[in-house]
Amino acid sequence: MAEPMIFHEKEEFLEALRRLVREGVAKERIRVITPFSVTEVEEILPRMPSQVNVFALAGAASGTVAGFAFTILTTLSWPLIVGGKPIVSIPPFIIIAFALTILFGALSTFLGFLLLSRLPSIRRIRSMEEYGNAFVITVEPGETK
Repeated sequence: MAEPMIFHEKEEFLEALRRLVREGVAKERIRVITPFSVTEVEEILPRMPSQVNVFALAGAASGTVAGFAFTILTTLSWPLIVGGKPIVSIPPFIIIAFALTILFGALSTFLGFLLLSRLPSIRRIRSMEEYGNAFVITVEPGETK
């Protein structure tokens, strides 16, 4: 990891950040630590779109499939023949499929959030160095554009 650039003034910090971007340093390589939220950093280094929605979609789709498969296979294994009604009737199965869609979607979204934010690894969240009220820019090693 490169030597951190430490600033005590917000304006100096923002100017150095703009200079790095103008010099062609890839935005993915720049890591910023601030003592409080600085909205200008979002304009200089826009975030990439989150991929949590992929986890939510996959979980919801698997919940729907699991809900219908569970109810249909259960009625086929233990059929209750009542008054000539069909054994596999979709309308009552929608309730179970909907409940499992919500459950699987919520759980997979939460797990996707944990995976993508690397929350189980405390070392990646918290910096080993303590900078106090300073603004810090570190640039990961790599090529410029």
